[in-house]
Amino acid sequence: MTGLPPDFSSQMQALLGPEFPAFLEALDQPAPLSIRLNPAKPSGWTTKDLEPVPWHPQGRYLPERPQFTLDPAFQAGAYYVQEASSMLIGEALRQILDLSLPLRALDLCAAPGGKTTLLASLLTEDSLLVANEVIQSRTLPLRHNIAKWGLPNVWACNHDSREFAPLEGYFDLVLVDAPCSGEGLFRKDPDAAAEWSLNNVELCCGRQKRILADAAPLLRPGGILLYSTCTFNHREDGENARWLAEQYGFSLLPLSLPPEWGIVDTGAGYQCYPHRVKGEGFFLACFQKPDDGKKAERAKPRQNKKWSALAKIETGTLAKDWIHPEKEVSFLQNEKQELRFLPAGLLEEAAYLSNHLYRLLPGQSFGEQKGKDTIPSPELALSTWVRPEIPYCELSEYQALQFMRKEPLTGIAGAGWRLMRCEGLGLGWAKLLPNRLNNYFPTEWRIRNL
Repeated sequence: MTGLPPDFSSQMQALLGPEFPAFLEALDQPAPLSIRLNPAKPSGWTTKDLEPVPWHPQGRYLPERPQFTLDPAFQAGAYYVQEASSMLIGEALRQILDLSLPLRALDLCAAPGGKTTLLASLLTEDSLLVANEVIQSRTLPLRHNIAKWGLPNVWACNHDSREFAPLEGYFDLVLVDAPCSGEGLFRKDPDAAAEWSLNNVELCCGRQKRILADAAPLLRPGGILLYSTCTFNHREDGENARWLAEQYGFSLLPLSLPPEWGIVDTGAGYQCYPHRVKGEGFFLACFQKPDDGKKAERAKPRQNKKWSALAKIETGTLAKDWIHPEKEVSFLQNEKQELRFLPAGLLEEAAYLSNHLYRLLPGQSFGEQKGKDTIPSPELALSTWVRPEIPYCELSEYQALQFMRKEPLTGIAGAGWRLMRCEGLGLGWAKLLPNRLNNYFPTEWRIRNL
């Protein structure tokens, strides 16, 4: 790979020694392409004969890049396009956490949502996953990707890590996939190499420590913290990992990884190098907070001023028409008559968190009330909790693309609301009238390319 900063080359030569030429050769090869399947949304991709990612059961390598935008299964959330090395987080959690228990988890630096959706598929549906992004503009793709994954126990918010301080001792698991210098993505993004400098490494290192310092108190005693970056240097990786362990008394947890995977145990975490694994650069360290036997106290949740819980009779009516009958659900409503739904067991958590995180969206969007009519939200069409018997129109791939381009659709009969599906996967809503079809696919999601 040409154009590598000299200081970066020197750093990597010192790190890798005799492996440095193989590292350079790997950077000259095309980056591997991989996806991670959504186990809650089986599709044609589930049965394709694709090379598996060794450390994740739903990870698959693709031999070439398809036009993801034009794939209805992608738009419906049947899979996420994710770099293979970062899927190592799943294997780590399977080794160090009892994932059969209901857990409270936080993805502190979540956008665009790859690791959030990975966590969501590992947790039980009575668990809670808060996905936070500090940069407001990045919350939109995060919320869209969460919606496509279709789980109402994954809640997005937009806060600085400092603003989580009132939630001390609340979470069982915190993931800090920290902003970094991006060395591991140089072959995918040559601009990242052009922007790299030793000064930027130092800036990233300081920012990462600040986020880790904010994250550490949020864990309950015995809780788990994962720290990851997509970079190689010791300043951002091993040194920060050791600093966290020393500063807060955390234990660095070992993983049992087969040697044939090619992942390097650095003594302060685990490093993926592109010449050793079929993936990009990625660092992961796993920690456990000391268990002093103390439980964090929390005040009784006050009534949420922004979202109020619907009465059981109203909840029952809405759930009967729209939500899977086997799901225990609660509904929230705001002053604009917008509705959100969530697992019933998380209603108290919604009230508690909403008193501290003012830009939290608890649950999944359901729609809004206009008089006696319910207008379903686009997110509800993507939910795995939607009622299986709900009226739907099964579209061909061509019709699905017409629908998502908001082009005219003909030959569809019926009346009232219809879930527009392709291969059994929900895409959005249409309302069928005697002489026309009203397409409710969101303009901001509209497919515009040919």
